[in-house]
Amino acid sequence: MWQPGLPWALALLLTAAASGPSAEPAEPASIFADLSPAELRAVRAFLMERPELGLSPSRGGPLAKNSLFLVELLPPPKRSALRFLEHGGPRPRREARAVIFFGAQAEPNVTELAVGPLPRPGSYRALPLAGGRAVPFWARPMTRLEYELLHRALVAALAPLEPLLREATGFGFQNCSERCLTFSDVAPRGLGPGERRTWLVIQRFVEGFFLHPAGLEVLLDHGDPDPRRWAVLRLWYNGRYFGGVRELAESHARGALPLARLPEPPARQLFSSYEPRGRFPSGTPTEVHGAKVCEPQGRRYRLRGNRLEYGGWSLAFRLRSSAGLQLFDVRFGGERVAYELSVQEAIAFYGGHSPAAMQTKYMDAGWAMGASSYELARGVDCPETAAFLDAHHLLDADGPVRFPRALCVFELPTGVPLRRHFDSDFQGGFHFYAGLEGRALVLRTTSTVYNYDYIWDFLLYPNGVLESKVHATGYIHATFYTPEGRRYGSRVHSHLLGNIHTHLVHYKVDLDVAGSGNSFETMDIRFENISNPWSAGARPCVPCGWHGWGSRAGVGQEPRSPRLSPPLTCGRYHLAVTRRHESEPSSSSIYSQNNPWDPPVTFESFIRDNETIEDQDLVAWVTVGFLHVPHAEDIPNTATPGNAVGFFLRPFNFFSEDPSVASRAPVIVRPLDPPACSRLQIQRWTPASPGPCVHPEPFTYNGTYRPV
Repeated sequence: MWQPGLPWALALLLTAAASGPSAEPAEPASIFADLSPAELRAVRAFLMERPELGLSPSRGGPLAKNSLFLVELLPPPKRSALRFLEHGGPRPRREARAVIFFGAQAEPNVTELAVGPLPRPGSYRALPLAGGRAVPFWARPMTRLEYELLHRALVAALAPLEPLLREATGFGFQNCSERCLTFSDVAPRGLGPGERRTWLVIQRFVEGFFLHPAGLEVLLDHGDPDPRRWAVLRLWYNGRYFGGVRELAESHARGALPLARLPEPPARQLFSSYEPRGRFPSGTPTEVHGAKVCEPQGRRYRLRGNRLEYGGWSLAFRLRSSAGLQLFDVRFGGERVAYELSVQEAIAFYGGHSPAAMQTKYMDAGWAMGASSYELARGVDCPETAAFLDAHHLLDADGPVRFPRALCVFELPTGVPLRRHFDSDFQGGFHFYAGLEGRALVLRTTSTVYNYDYIWDFLLYPNGVLESKVHATGYIHATFYTPEGRRYGSRVHSHLLGNIHTHLVHYKVDLDVAGSGNSFETMDIRFENISNPWSAGARPCVPCGWHGWGSRAGVGQEPRSPRLSPPLTCGRYHLAVTRRHESEPSSSSIYSQNNPWDPPVTFESFIRDNETIEDQDLVAWVTVGFLHVPHAEDIPNTATPGNAVGFFLRPFNFFSEDPSVASRAPVIVRPLDPPACSRLQIQRWTPASPGPCVHPEPFTYNGTYRPV
């Protein structure tokens, strides 16, 4: 929030010019669409021209400046959206959420603004945060400028250690050419409010540098807006703490320091690379293409802008720069089952012996995991047949940046029938066979938050089931191996400790089942000892439950991971159900990472207000996760099998029968001459042959993300 006392009021709308007519398409789902490059540029230009904001470009200049950090869609209020979608009301005002760092003032802080109407913004207003408090400047997310200054300060501060580093690693910071050292930073950045002190893990800059720690960790205080006042506070080298750079350098000069000498990295087949090495003992071929997904008669889904339709399903989607995938207006058979389904936060808590390991508690919304949506590779990240979509983000940049192929949509054969039955005659024949192939439509994106890659999926099944799933892959967050570290992980390479950690992912599920007025119920199953009605004296023990066919329509959630209790409030609950409030749009924020002690969003407050949840507009908050004990097979990367979690939304007496009976893809086989079964009647509603199944285009990849 900018400094109070300036000669204008926060609540006042500052109108610059009358807005022109909207150029939005007529598609209703577009009210949830991400901002276009033109809209992003318009918002930035409007704010940059406001003299009272005093904004400077994001690139260059000092840290103590006013700058625009983030621009993304501000979704319309639910009431306005439903009035438009269901009752033909006016199209909701289209607005942007803008995050501004006000650093050029006596009391620096961070303020969020609503800017609109789009596409031609003419006014802004302050967006209230929890408790009406401003976000302190020290809680702001990191920027590229701060990283550049951090690197510069680190190189200067560690200059006395150059002989040590060269001798131990063969790499350095000074005039290093191709044999340079780099660093990874961990968070939170301190031990209490007001601190911005970061432990930096020094690493050799080779392919997969996350797996090449040099044995040195540095605590650098960068809380002052003036980098000239930054300082190294502590160091950790090969299991020992040092009070300053000079102390460590002098210890090395005296020959009193046990050096951790690292072997020379090979020019090829480095253990952290993807280069093939070794052979499978079976000798089966791997140098030829394997099985592929194909669409022999074309796509069976429809993609129009941000609206997706498949079988009975329809929904709108967007990719938030802050937190990632968000679904809106999710319908099956034309009836809404959820107003919103979205990723809220991804958390990873680590244990370790080194200071960086024990300090690491990653909250990836604070690293803008939605804007870490880099290019998906056709045929690897998504099938060759997938439809790819670009994303545009304005995050820590002076204009929108295009991320090509950031999302993909494809139909996936599940490899197992959706349902099937073989009806035996128990005489060597059968009465009939029937089966329906298993298919699902997948909406996918990824978040590469430095070392880790998260693969985010929403899967739509033809029987009205929706699955939300995330796979974890990429490089483990590893530290330098010491014997003491074995208590907190596994030795996964000669000088490398894979630190134990817990992954937690939080979702928001705003269910609207048969309307917005819902209740939360649980099914309780128990055994009941009853008298056998057909055999006197016998007492069978049978399971019973109160929820049966014909009861209140509902959707059951089936989480697939055990309950965990980390020290972040949203992760304490496997499932929490609350009343929906516009003032509680998210369970976390981009500020929680650097201010976990007093964050602007505290999920605990959502459930401590003692509100009734009967026949109300409800939100289910779902936490899934898993414990990861790294092992040698996580080299070079964690593999996706066994590292996926998620949950299902399943209809429970919502339909009169399985809605997939509307599919024309079943196969029914009946013998015409039972029991001989020599003549068969085969019923199909699709072509007898799927046709050729080859994608003719070669593999291509660009990998860049550039301003547009």
